[in-house]
Amino acid sequence: QVQLVESGGDSVQTGGSLRLSCAASGYGNSRFTMGWFRQAPGKEREGVAGIYMNGVVLAYADSVKGRFTISRDSAKNTVYLQMNNLKPEDTAMYFCAARQALLYSTSALSRTNYDNWGQGTQVTVSS
Repeated sequence: QVQLVESGGDSVQTGGSLRLSCAASGYGNSRFTMGWFRQAPGKEREGVAGIYMNGVVLAYADSVKGRFTISRDSAKNTVYLQMNNLKPEDTAMYFCAARQALLYSTSALSRTNYDNWGQGTQVTVSS
């Protein structure tokens, strides 16, 4: 049974940084894709970044390019989202997701391509 557990959410001021973590269990190998998504109140869940667990970064949303960095530790089956220069519009619940497949490019930002989800971690950025 696959389980994803996020951590690292917090409240920060504009310009601050946070690092989110998502630990995956239940996968017997590293041949899966993980993605970060976020959902603000009243808005749809949107893809933020995706990575294949061999280390290949698949995609970033335009809104976070240059500010967010996705990475992974394959030995720990953990994916990270380093978020710098945070803005109030980054405020959302952040979710990690996984799919045992290689999702190409921006398909890694589509929530319908994932079949396992974590419970989310809240990020709040105040001005």
